[in-house]
Amino acid sequence: MMNPLIQKYNVPGPRYTSYPTVPFWDETTFSEAAWVNNLQRAFSASNTTTGISLYIHLPYCESMCTFCGCNKRITKNHGVEAPYITALLAEWNLYCDLLPEKPRIAELHLGGGTPSFFAPDQLERLLSGIFERATPTESPDYGWEGHPNNTTHQHLQVLYDFGFRRVSFGVQDYDPLVQRAIHRHQPFEQVRKVTEWARQIGYTSISHDLVFGLPFQTTNSIVDTIYQTITLQPDRISFYSYAHVPWIKGNGQRGFRDEDLPSGDQKRVLYETGRDLLEHAGYAEIGMDHFAMPHDTLFEAMQTGTLHRNFMGYTTTQTRVLLGLGASSISDVWSAFAQNEKDIDTYLDKVMAGQLPLLRGHILDDQDQFLRRQILNIMCQGQTQWHLSSWSKHEWETLSARLESFWLDGLLEYDAEGLRVHPEGRPFLRNICMAFDERMNYTQPNVGPTKTRLFSQTV
Repeated sequence: MMNPLIQKYNVPGPRYTSYPTVPFWDETTFSEAAWVNNLQRAFSASNTTTGISLYIHLPYCESMCTFCGCNKRITKNHGVEAPYITALLAEWNLYCDLLPEKPRIAELHLGGGTPSFFAPDQLERLLSGIFERATPTESPDYGWEGHPNNTTHQHLQVLYDFGFRRVSFGVQDYDPLVQRAIHRHQPFEQVRKVTEWARQIGYTSISHDLVFGLPFQTTNSIVDTIYQTITLQPDRISFYSYAHVPWIKGNGQRGFRDEDLPSGDQKRVLYETGRDLLEHAGYAEIGMDHFAMPHDTLFEAMQTGTLHRNFMGYTTTQTRVLLGLGASSISDVWSAFAQNEKDIDTYLDKVMAGQLPLLRGHILDDQDQFLRRQILNIMCQGQTQWHLSSWSKHEWETLSARLESFWLDGLLEYDAEGLRVHPEGRPFLRNICMAFDERMNYTQPNVGPTKTRLFSQTV
């Protein structure tokens, strides 16, 4: 039986790891000089107190996973490792030369691509170079993404020695039919082995990444995957909605047909089935698509109202400066965003020529920053507050008209002082945030083919 709310709200929409979202950045006001000025101001105001966050993109993979929409390059040539690490350190040095003092790194994340594509000694060279010009804060939060099939005990140990205490392993689904469709053979025994290694070494937060909505996925396969996952007792679980965006250049999402994917209603059943099993096993739902055990810092951040969301997803650390190194990485200093060149060769050429490898960016105006705060609150806390005077009469009437449908459907309540999402509204957090997305609504007021080509479905 079709759920009328799923049918109504399953439209293309952003995941809101930022506002404004990248397709709606205004590049006419952006320049390298403006970016550097905003970075320096944010750094000077916050490095001593909170430190900075650092994201490093490691884009290489040995094989194509046909569910993945990340920026990556497929190669078995490991000769690419050393030049790329050299470029990352060159970019880091360019930024450090712009800063008045040594950065204090509060949060550090290695993402990809496949970070474990890189040999442990190359990762050691990278991190040694990073910490030559930086120091960790008193209680840093460092994590990385490991592919169970090529993560070694040495990978885990080298990164642990640099202070990493979080690791996430990409599992996706244990069903052989699903794995074949997404070109991701992921044996349970291999996942068990790397999970046990990490626990023995001393990692305190081990996460497994699962995906719902994949081709050929059924309720039975989700149940089986969740049961196997629970036996390994990861501290966190990311239960992501599959984002079907096959139109993105370089994307591998062409290994199956659209009709092989679950419908919106079926997809929601898959999520609710997995969620119920996880909650029964003691996990708590965090924000959107995330779960954590009560001892994990992600759960604690939700309880204390300090949960944060940025380009790395949900995090327990909130800093004014997030620097992104590597091809396609995005940096964020609250008042400005900057994205690096997405093409790896262009990125390498620019950095090795002594240039910041910037592709585009956005300088946030006052309205951007106000709306960003509302969207961030909704995504992290399911509620937000404001003063009615923050809106003009036209803005308030427009927002109220957009929220009315959600209110009539019993998904939220709102008034002149704020908004609270009901439990029934949690599946539609992205849709609710779209009501506040003035950049998107102004540029493309109607859901249609153009927007479909920008974002995955919200459900």
